[in-house]
Amino acid sequence: MLNLRFVVCTLPIGMMVLGAGVVSGQAYPSKPIRIVTAAAGAGSDFFSRLIAQALSEPLGQQVIVDNRASGIVASEVVSKAAPDGYTLTVGGSAHWIRPLFAKMPYDAVKDFAAITLVSKDAFVLAAHPSMPIKSVKELIALAKSKPGQLNYGTSGTGSTQHLATESFAAMAGIKLTHIPYKGSAMAITDLLAGESQVMINDVGLIMPHAKVGKLRALAVTTAEPSALVPGLPPIASEVPGYEAVSMTGLWAPAGTPAAIITRLNQETVRALNRADIKERILKAGSEAVGNSPEQFTALIKADMSRITKVIKEAGLKTDL
Repeated sequence: MLNLRFVVCTLPIGMMVLGAGVVSGQAYPSKPIRIVTAAAGAGSDFFSRLIAQALSEPLGQQVIVDNRASGIVASEVVSKAAPDGYTLTVGGSAHWIRPLFAKMPYDAVKDFAAITLVSKDAFVLAAHPSMPIKSVKELIALAKSKPGQLNYGTSGTGSTQHLATESFAAMAGIKLTHIPYKGSAMAITDLLAGESQVMINDVGLIMPHAKVGKLRALAVTTAEPSALVPGLPPIASEVPGYEAVSMTGLWAPAGTPAAIITRLNQETVRALNRADIKERILKAGSEAVGNSPEQFTALIKADMSRITKVIKEAGLKTDL
């Protein structure tokens, strides 16, 4: 402690003021901030623009959205950026799920400093209306009587919908057959045609068809009932402990000063708690969250552990 006080006292006055400003977060930001994210129109682009707009005023600097060809490219750019708080990224669950299936140019945990979980997206478990089932319990019973004979489609191997369905099947003790498509649009088209029988997919893709009777919504994948689909029971009410959600988060490069992370966290969480922003996110099919960097990091690690277990138990191929 004596040595530390001696060093501080011998610093030039200008250096002392600058250092204090950085530690307290008051000197940040002094120039525009960039949020690097996936292509325009993607879910992460929506959240990036929402956050950029909400942060510009309290931070006193312009926050710019920088769209890249994919989330992989965006994550790589930020993983290699200077850890000064001026380059951030917004991305979905794929940010930490992709590295479990294939080698990525970044480490989802070590190369990033978590700021906050921005949102959670619920999925809906649905069936073709020709199926003689109206509940999760009835689906499980039918699947057990016809092991492997019920098909489900997803946007591809390793997608959040694929992992959510395999996790459900494993926990329910049933066998379903996966049909991977090149996108959710093709998968849901075949479900509507009766070519596949069940599906777990986004609320926005399932519910418009369920409301007109073209699909039958059975349950929501959140641990508790969701405001996104009022009245729909959670799968967990029949399969205790089950939960599958798609998440969107905000990160900075690893090594970004703690004071800057704290400032970004506080302003972002404050914005996510605003009624108008909560409403915009709800209308987009998501639920606003906002938590601490430590909570977000723990959530990512727990999700990676859970998914790794699903991959192993389902015998899914990696290095795709």
